[in-house]
Amino acid sequence: MLDQETKGALAQYLERLAGPIELVTAFDDSERARQLAELVQEIVVAGGGKVTVREAVGEEVAGGRRPAFAVTRPGEAPRVHFAGLPLGHEFGSLILALLQVSGYPPKVEPDVIEQIKSLDSPLHFEVYVSLSCHNCPEVVQSVNTMAALNPNVQAVMIDGASFPAEVEAKQIMAVPTVYLNGELFGQGRMELPEILAKVDTQAEARDRARLAQKGEFDILIVGGGPAGAAAAIYAARKGLRTGIVAERFGGQVMDTLAIENFISVKETEGPKLVAGLEEHVKAYDVDIMNHQRAVRLDVPAEAGKTAKVALANGAELSAKAVILATGARWRELGVPGEKEYRGRGVAYCPHCDGPLFKGKKVAVIGGGNSGVEAAIDLAGIVEHVTLIEFADALRADAVLQRKLRSLPNVTIVTNAQTTEILGDGAKVNALRYRDRATGEEHTVELAGVFVQIGLVPNTDWLEGAVARNRFGEIEIDARCTTSAPGVFAAGDCTTVPYKQIIIAMGEGAKAALSAFDYLIRLAPAQ
Repeated sequence: MLDQETKGALAQYLERLAGPIELVTAFDDSERARQLAELVQEIVVAGGGKVTVREAVGEEVAGGRRPAFAVTRPGEAPRVHFAGLPLGHEFGSLILALLQVSGYPPKVEPDVIEQIKSLDSPLHFEVYVSLSCHNCPEVVQSVNTMAALNPNVQAVMIDGASFPAEVEAKQIMAVPTVYLNGELFGQGRMELPEILAKVDTQAEARDRARLAQKGEFDILIVGGGPAGAAAAIYAARKGLRTGIVAERFGGQVMDTLAIENFISVKETEGPKLVAGLEEHVKAYDVDIMNHQRAVRLDVPAEAGKTAKVALANGAELSAKAVILATGARWRELGVPGEKEYRGRGVAYCPHCDGPLFKGKKVAVIGGGNSGVEAAIDLAGIVEHVTLIEFADALRADAVLQRKLRSLPNVTIVTNAQTTEILGDGAKVNALRYRDRATGEEHTVELAGVFVQIGLVPNTDWLEGAVARNRFGEIEIDARCTTSAPGVFAAGDCTTVPYKQIIIAMGEGAKAALSAFDYLIRLAPAQ
């Protein structure tokens, strides 16, 4: 099942087992069960005597799903379950589960560990994943950590490809999809503090009280993407009291896979780049307030006065200078059916959700680099891809266009306006578009629509605070200065041309230097 190099790495990891663990197996006669049995035996060998195996009794593993196995301590009821093969992106989730169930401490802040242990209600998580999804492991590992630390928590990873009938019955068309105690809990990437905030009813009040004690920052950065991270590093290096408040550290880069134009790094992936950003920021004295959503900015009436940022939980932060680096999100089509069928055939991440459409027909909306790359990726999975572009020609790089046109199961439609996404009430079954040259309407029968039409800035919450253009971008000058005194902005949320990671980083650095220059020019009494 595993190659020799992976077996060697597994053995090295399992040397860290803090105590004995037991694998509880529930197999059937399928080929996948044979593969899973082989994987289990390889874990036993790599465990060097600390790993044992027994067969499941009744439905104690994964709610009776087969093939599956659970990781537990000898003599304890299983709480961490894997239904299907935890390989691909989920192999890391498996290794962490083996270690944490054995008693190896998770890399989680002590207050988070205490919060997990204090949960006193039964929580049964079921996480539906695809093994190619780079967002799924974050969720799987989070609920596994909760289950390893608290006997009230059960965590089941379910590989959708291993249980297609179950996925079809629940109309799951986006991953990760999480059920809690039998009810839909959420879809998409979620980090451990986000999950805890939803299940711990006292979390918001504790957060609000903690943030109220922060005091005034010299520079407060709103946004934790490349621009925000760069600004934090530059500000902290100047000796300023620096805070960074982010809804999700890393921002949209966390959802990006291949990055091949970051100068000096030939190729990398978004989550890997974000991990490096976070490590760099933490090397300085920066107060990182993650998983906090800003809802209002109160700008000072004149230079030298305090700015205030209100958060969704009711807390308020103050600073002498503010840098806005809130980035952007996927632009929506804005057509009938899009919102109604989001997660039920309408998707925005081909890497995550593409495997759920294996053997089916899909459409990709957008002929830029993102859209063409999505169509190329999907063509290797699905039966057929229809790429629809509003303009009269594709806008993607020539090399991508050549690759796309070489694929036999791709149809390219240009000069076409998507007018409606159709469905049967449960899931998508067609898309309608209008030929912009002739006005003729066309309907394409399909199972999924992947929207790849660019970005929209995350600036709605700034209404009335700073000047924005008709696209919602914050208007800045060459020094990242906004219309409000002491407020600066950087990255994809601004009018700076070319939305690129490397440009956002440079703009973040520039904004921090401009904010520093602003602060040192204030009157000494202020």
